[in-house]
Amino acid sequence: MSETSPTASAPGPEPFRVSDEGLDDLASALAKTIAEVRRQGVILDRLGSEPDPVPPADQQTDGAPAAGADGPKKADGPTSVFILALGGEAYAVELAALSNWVNHLLLPVYGREISTTRPWCALWHEHPEAVARLHALWLAWQQLTDTEAGLAGPSTWHRDHLDQALVHLRAPDGPFAACTTSPTRPNHRVLTTPAPQLPGMAA
Repeated sequence: MSETSPTASAPGPEPFRVSDEGLDDLASALAKTIAEVRRQGVILDRLGSEPDPVPPADQQTDGAPAAGADGPKKADGPTSVFILALGGEAYAVELAALSNWVNHLLLPVYGREISTTRPWCALWHEHPEAVARLHALWLAWQQLTDTEAGLAGPSTWHRDHLDQALVHLRAPDGPFAACTTSPTRPNHRVLTTPAPQLPGMAA
């Protein structure tokens, strides 16, 4: 009995080739898609950390108090997306998303060198003013870099938000005034703030 030789494999399809111009377009489209996926992920994380909204009075189930003179006027939980209005786990989730944006977009692109006239702090998340300013900057970035913001959106973000935020954040007397002023000498210290004036106390 003679041995049968293995059948020759059929030739595969011709490889698909993309021109350099087409490759650039694909890379640009992929970068935009990745950025949009990340933005949607941040929004989903934020939505997942917010409490369920209170239904309108006409949709509440029997036995549930309707909002009115005797009922609650506001739903429990934050009434703002601003990070200072959040607490507990919602604050932690928002701070983690903000840190991702600061570390992977803001600092690599706009960080500039640390100097005595432009201090910075690696522990910026421990400075309440820095957290508040950076979060406000990030919220504006999300809105003004969206396609619905139009072609002038990014320019508006730079002019009205980024420039002003960096001037205050990295000023010699800003929130990082007692922190790192030289890359070779890292430092971190949160400055004390004025004590609140209690009612009835003499000025």
